[in-house]
Amino acid sequence: MEQLKGTGVALVTPFKEDGSLDLSALRAIVNHCIDGGIDYLVAMGTTAESVTLTADEKDSAIQAILEANAGRLPVVLGVGGNNTQQIVTELRSRDLTSFAALLSVSPYYNRPTQEGIYQHFKAISEASPIPIILYNVPGRTGSNMLPVTTLRLANDFENIVAIKEACGNLIQIMEIIEKRPKGFLVLSGDDINTLPTLLAGGEGVISVIGQGLPAEFTQMVRLGLAGDVKAAYNQHYALQEGMQLIFEEGNPAGIKALFELLELSKAFVRLPLVEASANLKIKIKSFVTSLTKIPA
Repeated sequence: MEQLKGTGVALVTPFKEDGSLDLSALRAIVNHCIDGGIDYLVAMGTTAESVTLTADEKDSAIQAILEANAGRLPVVLGVGGNNTQQIVTELRSRDLTSFAALLSVSPYYNRPTQEGIYQHFKAISEASPIPIILYNVPGRTGSNMLPVTTLRLANDFENIVAIKEACGNLIQIMEIIEKRPKGFLVLSGDDINTLPTLLAGGEGVISVIGQGLPAEFTQMVRLGLAGDVKAAYNQHYALQEGMQLIFEEGNPAGIKALFELLELSKAFVRLPLVEASANLKIKIKSFVTSLTKIPA
């Protein structure tokens, strides 16, 4: 799965002031990411506020992404949730021919056992006609998919080809890297841990800040994959404050504030999320100004 290596970005869903989709802004963001040199796009991840979108809105946003991309980069589709049968039904009914892979988050709120997580992804694997990227993000789901479960899934199902690992525990990440079957990719799910994951043997990232600062972040990833440790860490530290700031008041409020600064979209989010505070916007502007020399 060479096309899933490097920098993927989990796209936001821009909104207008009245709460409706801003598809023009979404297309502009897709072009911004491609022009910045990223490797693939991820539609309808958690950063897209997908849980607050109607089915029709999801379809409209996906179509806008595909149209703006125009076949230039691979596109991964987020299809996940805590109702296994509902996901299976969607996979059997949706046309997936435009997508390189699925990104599917470990079930949230239900807090299943490790066996429950395994059976959930087993059912998804059996229903999916395209490759699957597992997504472990305990801070959102309330449960941690342990390495033993990740490795069991990786060994048992050929179409489970990667994990986006956002556990925040480098020991856990390194255990997966050490014991994984050949060809199984480990992708960072945390911007701040991207470089350590790459230097430990991981293959890439699905990033948030990478869509706002694609050229700068992708450069760090490529340096890391090339083993140029000093240059990669110089780039990491140049970006580190921004990686922290965009999550200071939750995701995607921070990255949407960055997009507003870049005049690509407005900072609006949907309840129960709220827009980034004026203070955070000032801090993000200060960071971006120092990084890219945008006039203050």
